[in-house]
Amino acid sequence: MQLKIMPKKKHFSAGRVPLILFLCQMISALDVPLDSKLLGDLVQPPTITQQSPKDYIIDPRENIVIQCEAKGKPPPSFSWTRNGTHFDIDKDPLVTMKPGSGTLVINIMSEGKAETYEGVYQCTARNERGAAISNNIVVRPSRSPLWTKERLEPITLRNGQSLVLPCRPPIGLPPAIIFWMDNSFQRLPQSERVSQGLNGDLYFSNVLPEDTREDYICYARFNHTQTIQQKQPISLKVISVDELNDTIAANLNDTEFYGAKPSKERPPTFLTPEGNESLKEELRGNVLSLECIAEGLPTPIIYWIKEDGTLPVNRTFYQNFKKTLQITQVSEADSGNYQCIAKNTLGAVHHTISVTVKAAPYWISAPQNLVLSPGENGTLICRANGNPKPRIGWLTNGVPVEIAPDDPSRKIDGDTIIFSNVQERSSAVYQCNASNEYGYLLANAFVNVLAEPPRILTSANILYQVIANRPALLDCAFFGSPLPTIEWFKGTKGSALHEDIYVLHDNGTLEIPVAQKDSTGTYTCVARNKLGMAKNEVHLEIKDPTRIIKQPEYAVVQRGSKVSFECKVKHDNTLIPTIMWLKDNGELPNDERFSVDKDHLVVTDVSDDDGGMYTCAANTTLDSVSASAVLRVVDVPNPPFDLELTNQLDKSVQLTWTPGDDNNSPITKFIIEYEDAMHEAGIWHHQAEVSGTQTTAQLTLSPYVNYSFRVMAENSIGRSVPSEASEQYLTKAAEPDQNPMTVEGLGTEPDNLVITWKPLNGFESNGPGLQYKVSWRQKDGDDEWTSVVVANVSKYIVSGTPTFVPYLIKVQALNDVGFAPEPAAVMGHSGEDLPMVAPGNVRVNVVNSTLAEVHWDPVPLKSVRGHLQGYRIYYWKAQSSSKRNRRHIEKKILTFQGNKTHGMLPGLQPYSHYVLNVRVVNGKGEGPASTDRGFHTPEGVPSAPSSLKIVNPTLDSLTLEWDPPSHPNGVLTEYTLRYQPINSTHELGPLVDLKIPANKTRWTLNHLNFSTRYKFYFYAQTSVGSGSQITEEAITTVDEAMASRQVDIATQGWFIGLMCAVALLILILLIVCFIRRNKGGKYPVKEKEDAHADPEIQPMKEDDGTFGEYRLFSFVSSASF
Repeated sequence: MQLKIMPKKKHFSAGRVPLILFLCQMISALDVPLDSKLLGDLVQPPTITQQSPKDYIIDPRENIVIQCEAKGKPPPSFSWTRNGTHFDIDKDPLVTMKPGSGTLVINIMSEGKAETYEGVYQCTARNERGAAISNNIVVRPSRSPLWTKERLEPITLRNGQSLVLPCRPPIGLPPAIIFWMDNSFQRLPQSERVSQGLNGDLYFSNVLPEDTREDYICYARFNHTQTIQQKQPISLKVISVDELNDTIAANLNDTEFYGAKPSKERPPTFLTPEGNESLKEELRGNVLSLECIAEGLPTPIIYWIKEDGTLPVNRTFYQNFKKTLQITQVSEADSGNYQCIAKNTLGAVHHTISVTVKAAPYWISAPQNLVLSPGENGTLICRANGNPKPRIGWLTNGVPVEIAPDDPSRKIDGDTIIFSNVQERSSAVYQCNASNEYGYLLANAFVNVLAEPPRILTSANILYQVIANRPALLDCAFFGSPLPTIEWFKGTKGSALHEDIYVLHDNGTLEIPVAQKDSTGTYTCVARNKLGMAKNEVHLEIKDPTRIIKQPEYAVVQRGSKVSFECKVKHDNTLIPTIMWLKDNGELPNDERFSVDKDHLVVTDVSDDDGGMYTCAANTTLDSVSASAVLRVVDVPNPPFDLELTNQLDKSVQLTWTPGDDNNSPITKFIIEYEDAMHEAGIWHHQAEVSGTQTTAQLTLSPYVNYSFRVMAENSIGRSVPSEASEQYLTKAAEPDQNPMTVEGLGTEPDNLVITWKPLNGFESNGPGLQYKVSWRQKDGDDEWTSVVVANVSKYIVSGTPTFVPYLIKVQALNDVGFAPEPAAVMGHSGEDLPMVAPGNVRVNVVNSTLAEVHWDPVPLKSVRGHLQGYRIYYWKAQSSSKRNRRHIEKKILTFQGNKTHGMLPGLQPYSHYVLNVRVVNGKGEGPASTDRGFHTPEGVPSAPSSLKIVNPTLDSLTLEWDPPSHPNGVLTEYTLRYQPINSTHELGPLVDLKIPANKTRWTLNHLNFSTRYKFYFYAQTSVGSGSQITEEAITTVDEAMASRQVDIATQGWFIGLMCAVALLILILLIVCFIRRNKGGKYPVKEKEDAHADPEIQPMKEDDGTFGEYRLFSFVSSASF
């Protein structure tokens, strides 16, 4: 089976269908396919397939080859005519004909001349079915004649005159190509003033002294013979008016000499064409060339218009500095009047060219070969047009039809030959000749009468594979005479396919416009005519289309990072796709950074050149799909460059820069920094920010700073590295424009005032010699300001001041240029001293057992002698004299900020005696203490007992021992004990309460359950209430005798033996029961249970009534056995 794959795009190609059947003008007209199998047994009249051109110019230095090739069955024989008479090649030893061909080879290389074989040649190809003829081939040798010898006089012109240097080349075949050069073979420069015309002459609108030279040479190049002929050089001298007058004066006497006048400026006149009107005739399809060259001073400019029309836009071109108008593919519509206008500053001149477009004959409908079966009808049509209208003439087998043998089936009607009821003798080759005065057309068309049954020319059992939802084209190339009818069938028993779903083409092809899965199958093509029938089977398979289910996506990545494109392809299981990645529709770079792994393309260390469009292309033998995504490589911008400082003023400058590449992410802003090389070299400070669209900034400057600037660009990715630093710019010094900040006045001793400030930095100094003027006076006095000028320091100490007196202080900056503005005064104080007076009338109000409120009267502010920071309470717990001797008293301190007169003391110990005093506090320290004041706190609830232990456990009793609370917080009245049992599942039993006298530290609980866990809750009480509890757990002891019995029984050998015997007995009984049951005996279940009760499941109650734990243990032991 031959495999045939549907093309990926719907189109017809010669390679897809080996033989295609064409319908001609009439239904019954056939064309014989050029199939080697078919031509092997079908006769066919001759057809000319190749011939030399009508106007055949040959190279006289080479052999002459006149081509004539033809096909036909049987192969045609060839003959030639020369100048209308038979050319007998056998009589000329220099002429041979190629075997199997009509091509003539004339050997003039050895002897003979090309001119001998000039003439009009025509080839005839003939076989039994007719004769075909070639065009009249006019053979002429090319010619490249020399220039005739001539004497060329030197030319002398006055500056500004016009000039035409004639070329007049010899007439060659084909015409020569003309150009002007000098002796060095350099082309002479041309311009609007100097240019070459279509006739080869060199035109000067006006000459200049620089045109003077002795080697104006016209060259003629004959391309056919590859030769160049040269004209004699022409000498031109252009002289100025002064030179001309000197020449005239030297040759004439004074009475004859009037003097030459300089050339005046003049309006344009045409050098070519002459007059106001001219005619131009051109043939259809050629290039129309119209030329106007004008002289004048100054040099004229040429313009073109078409009267009563417009110049065709896409076919109009200007050459030779607009002196030549060219219209390509000229047609009759281009006929009309064309006007060229030459214009300079002094006027304009017009010339009208009347253009007539003639036409050699051209085909409207050339006759086509006709294949008919006997008895059929047909026509040959030969239609041509031209200007003038061509004449139509018919020939049959190369003979004018008027003198050819008569054929009753043929009727001629002008440009049409009508055939009716043809027979085999009607076969012939007809020639149609359309001619007018400008040329002719000759076409061969044969009439071939055949009687042939249908033949299928398409190979059998071709397998077509098509992608679903695309057209399927199933070929059925056929031949037959009469023309067969074609039908298609699907499957073995299907009916004929109709055009409601399918498209049946005239060439036999079946088209399924939208092939689906159910289109798969075998299709049969059947060709029928009256002489027989032929059929052929082909097969169609429908494949799933290839799809990209995961397409690569647009990516924006930073330079140097990694990017991955994903491309997942789904395809038909029987097709193997090839996946290819492209960049910008070309191959991926040959770079190890690009890696393709399964469904991914990965690019590492991305560079700027990696940006572009990446395409994933999946190809199978039937289809291809692709998907693309753009990669945009971004990065922080490149730094700006070319920093320039302009408009340099004392306190401002303009900074200009050129932005660097934004690296595909727009610059959003520029950051400007400065360096002060004088005061802080190497340290860069922020100066300003401007938008990303600006490239200049007006910067405000400070005096006495040696500035350098740098610029950074910022985009969405980040900030660029800084630019190179600008040139340095030193601003002039000026007085300081600000004073020190953070001015304070605080005394460190009772008799001083320390004035401090934050000094100006070098950038803020505005000039050399930075100093400070420090001034002070008492705030509440009438003293004058005291001032002192100090160096660039940050502190000045005023001594001998009264204690804690308010002062007004000023610190003013100055330098060698002058003072800063007058500063504002700030208030400070001289040094503090300890307070002199203690708070009075201290009172205590006990709120509860742990909280007391203290009140006092404030001290006079003058006695504070400093900034009042608050009051401080010292308090402590009073102890007996014996304890005081043993341990140091621990005092606690509470400070209350500001001018408070009361405060709360939290965290006191209940049922205690406390002592306190109060002191005033300033910045220097504490004042004297007030008189001690004592108070008592009432009782509170006690703390938890210090410890709780369970000792001496027995079977039914537990003894508890404890230590009293470490903080009874009053008089203990009693203890409370609560307890409850806990079973094996940690469930709590009933709670028992027990009151114990306060003087006890030990207690025994009796009548408890043996081997039982109990939980105890124990706390102390005062008259106020119960304190925090302490908990503990304990277990009563186990009965040792019972525990011993349990262990002994479980481990005795007799017990183990008994269990084994019982197990064996049960096994025997089960076997007996099974045997009796198989014999049909009856064995009541109740009796069996009574007689063979299992001792292991009987209760085994011990003396104390507890048996569950032991029984469970026994059961587990026997089961293990």
